[in-house]
Amino acid sequence: MFSGSGIPSVSFEELAHEASGLSADVIQDGEVLAVARSDSIGIVLYTSGSTGIPKGVRLSYAAVCNRLWWQFHTFPYSDSEVNCVWKTALTFVDSVCEIWGPLLHGRTLIILSRETTRDPQKLVNVLADNQIQRLVLVPTLLRSILMYLSLKPAERPLQHLKLWVCSGETLSKDLAAQFFKNFGDHNGYKLANFYGSTEVMGDVTYYVLENTNQLDIHPTIPIGTPLDNCAVYLLDEEMNPARQSEAGEVWVAGGNLAAGYVGGQGADKFVDNPHAAHPDFGRLYRTGDFGVLEKGVILYAGRTDSQVKIRGHRVDLQEVDRAVAAVDGVDKCVVLCYGLERGNPEILSFVTIKPDARIAAQHIEAALKNSLTHYMLPQVIEVESIPLLVNGKVDRQALLKMYENTNNNDDSEIPLDIDYTSVSQSDLPAAKVLFETVGEVLGRAARGAISVRAGFYELGGNSLNSIYTITRLRDKGYFIDISDFLGASNLGEVLSHMSTNPHSDDGDNELFTAEPLADEHKQQVIEMIVSSFYNKAELEQFLKHEIDTNDYAVLISDTWPALISAKLSVVLKNSSGTPVAVALNFDARDEPDVESEETGGLMKIMIFLEFVESSVRDTMLPPGKGTILHSFMMATAESLTPRENVAAIRALENATMTLAKETGFRGVFTTNTSPLTQQLGTDVLGYQTLLDYQINQYVDPNGDRIFGKAPDDMRAIVCWKPLD
Repeated sequence: MFSGSGIPSVSFEELAHEASGLSADVIQDGEVLAVARSDSIGIVLYTSGSTGIPKGVRLSYAAVCNRLWWQFHTFPYSDSEVNCVWKTALTFVDSVCEIWGPLLHGRTLIILSRETTRDPQKLVNVLADNQIQRLVLVPTLLRSILMYLSLKPAERPLQHLKLWVCSGETLSKDLAAQFFKNFGDHNGYKLANFYGSTEVMGDVTYYVLENTNQLDIHPTIPIGTPLDNCAVYLLDEEMNPARQSEAGEVWVAGGNLAAGYVGGQGADKFVDNPHAAHPDFGRLYRTGDFGVLEKGVILYAGRTDSQVKIRGHRVDLQEVDRAVAAVDGVDKCVVLCYGLERGNPEILSFVTIKPDARIAAQHIEAALKNSLTHYMLPQVIEVESIPLLVNGKVDRQALLKMYENTNNNDDSEIPLDIDYTSVSQSDLPAAKVLFETVGEVLGRAARGAISVRAGFYELGGNSLNSIYTITRLRDKGYFIDISDFLGASNLGEVLSHMSTNPHSDDGDNELFTAEPLADEHKQQVIEMIVSSFYNKAELEQFLKHEIDTNDYAVLISDTWPALISAKLSVVLKNSSGTPVAVALNFDARDEPDVESEETGGLMKIMIFLEFVESSVRDTMLPPGKGTILHSFMMATAESLTPRENVAAIRALENATMTLAKETGFRGVFTTNTSPLTQQLGTDVLGYQTLLDYQINQYVDPNGDRIFGKAPDDMRAIVCWKPLD
């Protein structure tokens, strides 16, 4: 049967009628397919992986059957389990088991439309009406369902759905805790965490949670133990097993393994297994992930790729390595990322100095400011020699262990190098709070002594962790305007602006005057949109080859009459009367439809934003027109300094809030993809996070992962600020 908007069900009688008109002649020998062997290729599925280059994964019948047999044995169908759902696109490996698992056990397969799976209310209704007992989904969809269920906690529509299988994204402890808060402990509900990829039939390890007590056993939710007839190896660079509790690269062998890629691509991914004791485990697949064995289960420990995300920015460590190696006096260098798995990553550069060179670590860091942007600057650590493995490769683990042993204070501890010289007795209490807070935020990344003469940025700070510092100061009873903090040349100047008065940080609006959007602003608005989005926005960077700067002019021109008519948008002018910032706003339930073929790449971004916003807007926010003000686009002029830019964003937010109150809206709704605006929105402006979406998991209407190269921690935060 079929389920979903506009999709009819097809009965056996109708199929029989259609077949009656076909030829009944005996099939000729040449038309009969050869009998397939277990090692014959049953499916070829294309996956872009982490490189974005499509690769056809060749999956044998044996791999498919091994995965299904394990599923039947580990999670058997109950006698009361009549209906199952298929919601995954055919192009994804999860669909294989979603389809054939139920059908081979005589269960009815309910096919869900994409529209149904994107709407939590519709999805929950279908699952409840058909008494579905198991569901495979990504954590993002689980979060949306739990949000929807929390709106009506007294109702229990999914009491029959006992097995929830999460895969494709990292399952966080917070989300698992929300799951058991909704369904309760010891009620028979299971939350399974599956790990794998297309090359291993979708899944190769699993871990099952049945109560909240399990969340305290490990630092993160494990990816678990291998499936039947599968083996997982955690290996070092020498292909030797990693030590207990030390990270090793994840390699997989056994029954779920693909036969390789079409055309022999990725030959380095499939290699002979030097540890095999049985021919069934003779080949290894390299996953590109790190794992740690702890208490008998595997914990995910990040990717092996050289590209990492540092404070919201994508950084290629090889580019940093080249820049360090080019500094005069540097002999050898190794660039590594430390702390990525804890969410507080730092770039480290271990260097040896040429014998005749007179140069220190701080001189190298200063020289790098001319070749690297601020968020790419590493902490330079001078070492006598670079440790090597027996094969001559760099021993990265030894370098990181060396760094840990030298900096064995926890991130939460205060660096010892704090200098209170030149601080007056009256300012000493505030200085202690400021210096210790800066030390807490920067941790091991602090470069030099924390003193009144040290600049926050020189110490290793940036716009993102400056907001975090200001928030931490507020928690301790000290307040400072964001623009004052960003504009201060050193911590002494920051200290002079700090106050215990909670209303002392409301000065941003004095820099600008707000006025309604008018026709005369159109060209300047387009210029600001181009400089803010085309040049700097996160999503645009993945579609630059499909976007032209003129696309923004087309988009703004198409929506301009509606923007002017709505009278909900705001322009900021500086003291000389020049427009320097704009907030384009709509009534969320009265927005114009924009479908221009001239803005292909840009329209893909608009479709993505509608995708993440629609389920939240339509199920979690007040109904009707005149209730939700949608902050559609916010942009600032390229001429603004970092201090003025943050001040302008705050002033736009304040102006938008004032306008929303004056026109009777119940709140402001927006989506942030920039780490800076995300932190501003949450920690400073008081927005509530309604959906935290992992961008690289998005599949567009054509089945493409247009943001597939985005790192896992790049998020779209859908948020809401109520006004009542």
